[in-house]
Amino acid sequence: MHTGTYAHMKLMPAPAHSGIRFRRTDLRSKPVIEALAENVSNTARSTTLSSHEAVVVTVEHLLSALAGMGVDNALIELDNIEVPILDGSARPFIIPILKDGLEDQGVPRQYIDIPQTLEVHDERSGSWIRIEPSDAPEADVTVDFNSNILGIQNARWDERTDYAREIGPCRTFVFFHEIEYLFRNNLIKGGDVDNAIVIVEHAVDEEQLSSISKLFNLPGLQITDKGYLNNLQLHFPDECGRHKLLDLLGDLRLVGGYMNARVTAYKPGHSINTRAAKAVRAMLK
Repeated sequence: MHTGTYAHMKLMPAPAHSGIRFRRTDLRSKPVIEALAENVSNTARSTTLSSHEAVVVTVEHLLSALAGMGVDNALIELDNIEVPILDGSARPFIIPILKDGLEDQGVPRQYIDIPQTLEVHDERSGSWIRIEPSDAPEADVTVDFNSNILGIQNARWDERTDYAREIGPCRTFVFFHEIEYLFRNNLIKGGDVDNAIVIVEHAVDEEQLSSISKLFNLPGLQITDKGYLNNLQLHFPDECGRHKLLDLLGDLRLVGGYMNARVTAYKPGHSINTRAAKAVRAMLK
């Protein structure tokens, strides 16, 4: 999505209690990065993990798929810097997991108990995340971009949710007016209209539309009466809100497992999500 590189990825079994780890097979020492919050090095439009020479970009959709499908332990081999974006959702990772199934490793899941309520705030954006002790994992998300197109969207997940159908297929999104800025800032170099929902919040003239069509090499782009580019159909009316929940589940997997906690998030994003994960890790230590 962001680096524009091609990568081959293998999702592989791992021993019990080893957690989620990435191995960069293209580097000489084949270094391993643990999917833990202290390894987060960048949150500009995606979540990046780093450890010494090894870097892995855009890990959140894959981590969300693993969390949503009940995977505790996995080794991900990657021969380049970025996890493939595919269709911008977690669905392409879910399909092979469903096909092959999961192995019961014969040991009970070790849930992470939260000793007290924790809150993280971002005064500039107004975002906040509250993590409270609970008997089981659950998460509620409220998304508000002050957008006439999106409105205010809510999404919820717990262990009874059919993640594969209700959350996993929900794709990433971008506002039309952000696209040229992101390209100029060396991001979304692998982005196209097949892997993102494009929201047209403000009036767009034919010249702007033609410019974006050339950028994506896709003639005939138009704006639907609902305020989206006509490149794709929404899976759900609140798909963007559900995708923010998808991202949150992936970023919070960086606490190192499943939390017995009720997570309430208002206007979440990768920065505050990973700050919350780091705060949990620090509190547990």
